[in-house]
Amino acid sequence: MLSNLDKYLLPIKEYLDKIYEVDEEILLKYFSYWKEENYPAKTILTATGETQKDMYFILEGVQKSYQITKSKEHIVEFTYFPSFSGIPDSFLTQTPSKYYLETISKTRLLKLSFEKHQELMKEFREIETLFRKLTELILFSIIDRHYEQISLDMKSRFISNLNKRPELLNLVSQKDLASYLSIDPTNLSKLINSVKI
Repeated sequence: MLSNLDKYLLPIKEYLDKIYEVDEEILLKYFSYWKEENYPAKTILTATGETQKDMYFILEGVQKSYQITKSKEHIVEFTYFPSFSGIPDSFLTQTPSKYYLETISKTRLLKLSFEKHQELMKEFREIETLFRKLTELILFSIIDRHYEQISLDMKSRFISNLNKRPELLNLVSQKDLASYLSIDPTNLSKLINSVKI
């Protein structure tokens, strides 16, 4: 990891420790291979049909992954510091993405190629375990979100999601948040004004 990123080290370590605690020396070596990149807002990082060649770790900015159906954008996820970003299924299987990944705001990130990631997982068992546990968390999150989409009414879905991630109210537009929650923007506005989070 680059030396000018020292201020991010502690929050990154704290974030990763919640998933799986990796020896600090191994973690530093792992991140030493990541390269820093900067992108302006509204940059497509991965397009539908492209294979996600790099994994990202977000330092600054907000991104969204989405699918377009009948000219309508359906948001799947938001990412922001401190978290990994990308299209997980495309990256893990090295197959074409079904989604777009786009920066919402000016973004600063670290990136690591699929090949180097695989090499480092073979070298360090702790890194492999970290990513196995991260994949399990992603799977749980997808299943939980799917359950909420089909079983909760609009208000309950709004409350549940915003209790988990209240920062989204300040990080993304109401239009994007409405798409993510599968709620009409007008109804979302009413919920925001009537529900205490």
